Amino acid sequence: MAEIKPQVYKDSRPAEDFQPFHDWIRAHRPGWAYELVRMILTPVVLLIYRCWPIASENVPMDGAFMLSPNHFSNLDHFIVAVFLRRKVQFMAKSQLYGRPILDTIFRVGGVFPVRRGYHDEEAFKTAYTILGRGGCVGMYAEGGRSRTGRLGEPRAGVGRLALESGVPVVPVAIHGSAGIRGWKKFRFPKVTVQYGEPITFQAVADPTHEQQLEASTQIFDRIRAMYVQLDQRGRRGVIKTMREGVAASADPPVREAR
Repeated sequence: MAEIKPQVYKDSRPAEDFQPFHDWIRAHRPGWAYELVRMILTPVVLLIYRCWPIASENVPMDGAFMLSPNHFSNLDHFIVAVFLRRKVQFMAKSQLYGRPILDTIFRVGGVFPVRRGYHDEEAFKTAYTILGRGGCVGMYAEGGRSRTGRLGEPRAGVGRLALESGVPVVPVAIHGSAGIRGWKKFRFPKVTVQYGEPITFQAVADPTHEQQLEASTQIFDRIRAMYVQLDQRGRRGVIKTMREGVAASADPPVREAR
């Protein structure tokens, strides 16, 4: 594992510094920056990291929904979205903001900030606005990057958004991106992204923390199950198993001889 900078969980800047980003995102859909970043990073993701999607057909073609992946690398945003026609608007930690060029790319590209360590209601209001107009919100189940190279634990935030909105949640397992940090040593891992079947929760207007965490756990259990299979069987093994399962379900039932 490459050395990782210490995690900063609280942003000392006031919430007012981030309000213009929320106002913009609520009034605009992702613009030119989204397509520009996609154009630049698609060759990197496909050629250098040999990224491959599994079951991308599970992602809804229309209507509001959430994508909830595990998180190892800053490239995970692009790995998840590169294979989708839908534009994914990710909730990103506020610590990434503060550089003019990057701020413009985030804003026009549809990324919106969340002040981790605070009860950031503005981030949820922005997420509800995106979902309300039929968009897609990307929100990491672990709340941030795993610093260990192993899957972390679910946080309540994704469960809260899923319960309060009632929209489908697509769990996503990203396998291999933990090794992306080794690019300085010319190590380029093979990355696989698997999209699970959507999970829909009955809408709850004001879920308790326990309900939020339970929903998050259900989502993350799906992510973990896919990730473990990718880790144990590899990309080809998972694809083979899925094809065999489809073939078996398509076979007519066998009648017992009398």
